[in-house]
Amino acid sequence: MRILKPALLYFAIVFGAGFILGPIRILLVVPRVGVRVAELMEAPIMLVVTIVASRWIVRRFPDIPSFAGFLALLLMLGAELSLARVLQGISLREYFAARDPVSGTVYYALLVVFAILPAYWRNRLTDPPV
Repeated sequence: MRILKPALLYFAIVFGAGFILGPIRILLVVPRVGVRVAELMEAPIMLVVTIVASRWIVRRFPDIPSFAGFLALLLMLGAELSLARVLQGISLREYFAARDPVSGTVYYALLVVFAILPAYWRNRLTDPPV
């Protein structure tokens, strides 16, 4: 339970922000600038959300295990892939094949950052200075 609650909360905050921004991006931004640019415009916003959420989670749960971000990543990937399957009716292979090579790479990099930030903040915020 020590890992599940912070991982779920971290996932919910970041996924919730993406869930809110997704329709805005798809309905308002993509028709004007295209998929790649729209996704690249959303990336810095999601990075800020991830930084703020991860830092808040570590402050809220100072004894959070180092791998909590990776559990949150598994939840994120499960939710993303499930939504792609349900909402778009595409397979896992089609989901990855359909990603833009540029914005998709940025997205995957953000997922790595999402996974490691709780451990980063945990070490930075809870260890005494040397």
